[in-house]
Amino acid sequence: MAFTCVKCYPWPLPHAPLSFSSKPISNSSIFFSASVSDHLASTSSSNSVSSSPNVHHLPPDFTPKQLIETLRRQRDEVAALRVFNWASKQPNFVPSSSFYKEILRKLGKAGSFEYMRCVLEEMKLIGCEVDRGIFLIFVKSYAKFELYDEVMGIVKEMEDEYRIKPDTCFYNVLLNVLVDGSKLKLVESAHSSMVRRRIRHDISTFNILIKALCKAHQGFIEEGNLDGALRIKEHMVEYGCLCTDITVNVLINGFCKQGRIDQALSFIQESENEGFRPDQFTYNTLVNGLCKVGRAKHAMEVVDAMLLGGFDPDTYTYNSLISGLCKLGEIDEAVKILDHMVSRDCSPNAVTYNTIISALCKTKRVEEATEIARFLSRKGVLPDVCTFNSLIQGLCLSNNHRNAMELFEEMKGKGSRPDELTYNMLIDSLCSSGKPEEALKLLKEMELSGCARNVVMYNTLIDGFCKKKRIEEAEEIFDEMELQGISRNSVTYNTLIDGLCKSRRMADAAHLMDQMIMEGLKLDKFTYNSLLTHFCKTGDIQKASDIVETMTSSGCNPDIVTYGTLSSGLCKAGRLQVASRLLRSIQMKGMVLTPQAYNPVIQALFKRNRTHEAMRLFREMLEKADPPDSLTYKIVYRGLCNGGGLIGEAVDFTIEIIERGNIPEFSSFVMLAEGLCSLAMEDTLVKLVDMIMEEARFSKSEISRIRGYLKIRKFHDALSTLGGILEDLYPIKPCRGRSRQ
Repeated sequence: MAFTCVKCYPWPLPHAPLSFSSKPISNSSIFFSASVSDHLASTSSSNSVSSSPNVHHLPPDFTPKQLIETLRRQRDEVAALRVFNWASKQPNFVPSSSFYKEILRKLGKAGSFEYMRCVLEEMKLIGCEVDRGIFLIFVKSYAKFELYDEVMGIVKEMEDEYRIKPDTCFYNVLLNVLVDGSKLKLVESAHSSMVRRRIRHDISTFNILIKALCKAHQGFIEEGNLDGALRIKEHMVEYGCLCTDITVNVLINGFCKQGRIDQALSFIQESENEGFRPDQFTYNTLVNGLCKVGRAKHAMEVVDAMLLGGFDPDTYTYNSLISGLCKLGEIDEAVKILDHMVSRDCSPNAVTYNTIISALCKTKRVEEATEIARFLSRKGVLPDVCTFNSLIQGLCLSNNHRNAMELFEEMKGKGSRPDELTYNMLIDSLCSSGKPEEALKLLKEMELSGCARNVVMYNTLIDGFCKKKRIEEAEEIFDEMELQGISRNSVTYNTLIDGLCKSRRMADAAHLMDQMIMEGLKLDKFTYNSLLTHFCKTGDIQKASDIVETMTSSGCNPDIVTYGTLSSGLCKAGRLQVASRLLRSIQMKGMVLTPQAYNPVIQALFKRNRTHEAMRLFREMLEKADPPDSLTYKIVYRGLCNGGGLIGEAVDFTIEIIERGNIPEFSSFVMLAEGLCSLAMEDTLVKLVDMIMEEARFSKSEISRIRGYLKIRKFHDALSTLGGILEDLYPIKPCRGRSRQ
């Protein structure tokens, strides 16, 4: 008997075995046309088994067991249907629920749900028994393709149309697929139905509910409701169910996922007293949990216990350890674990290598990471997109932009398709190295390759062009975003507004602010600070003050950057007294002042030869504000060395700078040196030079050469040599920290 229901006969068959994606595939795209189906039906209508190559081993007088085994062996639903259509035409064929279940499993695995419905209708039509097992196949198949509404629908149909009541086993399967899909509201609904019908819970039911409560999810259950899970464990006793190893392991996993490792360890000890014995899953869960909370060393102790317990660490164990050590920055230890892993014949996988490569690249150890990638290639393990992305990131962090682009080309040449992250990193790298036009080419390449572009990329490009003062090109990119359907955000607007302000195109900046508001975006402190910076630089203090007032009245609280900018503007306009009062008012607001707020006032005081007040403000800064930056020290040092105070004060400050781990600005130090020589204080100069050489870690030969000049009183040559060496060590001019290793 073939499938003869009106809705689905003749059964069209796919062209050939196909691989299926994780989503249902439309039947029209994979099945034969009716004419081809008819041809197939005619060729399979013969009683000769040889007419179907897939069933050549099935005799004409096959038994039901032989047919079921043959159906199970078929590679896909197409082959299974051919076998069934042939078998149904044999004289000894008797329809059985078992045959239909095998066909349903094959169809469900492929996501051919329309044809599954046809099979169900056929069974009903011919009077073949439809039991819970049939509907469980539907439940599992729908869940596999994440069709949870259909899952609940088929359960309702089973009850309403087929009058089949779900039992404990059915509910367990239903609850489990819903938990695995994180559909916790549906879990609650299904379990409530189970309770309402007074269907008995067994150990599997409780384990599934505990697993649900231990998961991180949304809805009616709080994230990782372990207390609820533990209560369910207690309820198990009331039902006469003893905890199994699965119960304990699920709870341990729940504790570890929430970072409650000590409670997990205590729970294991309690469970061991009740007969539980940790297994591979237990140890791996603990190792992973400990590593995630930064306790990799303790995780190694668990691995030792694991070995004593007779379990060998597997790839999952080692990957957890390697990941945990890399997160702690202990990359060399992670590499040792990798070596140990290989020595124990445990094969590392892509995750293992990519974890170490990524960690090395993030710490700019790109050469070592590249060597590991080369080693993998020699072993036949080609780098994937994650490997390439890590290496590209490392090169970008090391400012090796040229090699990053070369690796990008190699990546494409080896058939590894760049993703969104790849392009993001390269666009950012090119823009930060002052090459926005090359970054723009990459964006165009993305469009051609079909890779999704995002607002971050466009913002980076706009910023790159603005920093190069190529505002017109930045505006073109801004306009293109609308054409490409990329929503502009506050960062987009603020970046371009800042660029327009720096180009003194205030009318265009104001127009953009209006547009920003019309698009439902609020002007924020970054928007206002861009305007404020412009007006302070141009000396228009009135407009700058108006900006701060507008900012406050619109509910946008000025930050320390706002006040620091205004302070600088006031000092440049010669309104030092107002700037000083501003500092006091900021302190009254409870804000911690930064060097950006103090520096302009201190500098202005020195310029007016008010050295005592400037130094008092500097000392106040040390006590009450953020630590001085290199510019602060430069301002104070210049002020003192330029004759703004007693030479002894300048000497003391030089010593203070050095003791704080900084090198004094050399041009100002030369002024101080000249002053010391004019006052016959050469010994003090020699002492200061020695301190600088020690702090900067000069070589023995460098120290010997400079001391030689000082000994014969060639101070000019000594200072010239000192300055040349410092310039090589510290190319940037302001007071700077130690860098020689």
